[in-house]
Amino acid sequence: MDASEMKRYICQVFEGINAVEASGDTFFMYDPDGDLPAERQMPFVTLVTGDHYDSVSDLSGPGAYRLNIGLTKATYAGLFGAPPTRRGADGVLDTGYDYAAVDTVMPHPIYASQHWVSVVNPGEATLETVRTLLAEAHGFAARKYAKHQGRLEHRPGEVG
Repeated sequence: MDASEMKRYICQVFEGINAVEASGDTFFMYDPDGDLPAERQMPFVTLVTGDHYDSVSDLSGPGAYRLNIGLTKATYAGLFGAPPTRRGADGVLDTGYDYAAVDTVMPHPIYASQHWVSVVNPGEATLETVRTLLAEAHGFAARKYAKHQGRLEHRPGEVG
């Protein structure tokens, strides 16, 4: 599945998505009303198409992209155990994974400590797993959104 197909899949399958593009990359946020303030716009999935943020995934080739998915702590731990904490001089986490490996679900090179995973060019070997992880990430983002909205509605002294 190429980057365009992956973007289309995410936008068509999951409700409440706001997909923001910048420098060829796409940031997917759960924002069903399209009114999240800037400080609350945190993506739950990103699709990066180049080495803008790091070069360990070698995204310089034609058609190369990395799908990054934010998971719950429990799901991340179920896949990889405790999140890594040791970083190299370049800020990349030491996980023992080859971050340029294609079609392999692995800890994210920078954000694994925050329970993110990544896949370079998801394909036949990972597509079903990726779909499952995307669904979980979307559900997690929706729950966080609903919880935040609930807190806003129940602030003392405010009508809502």
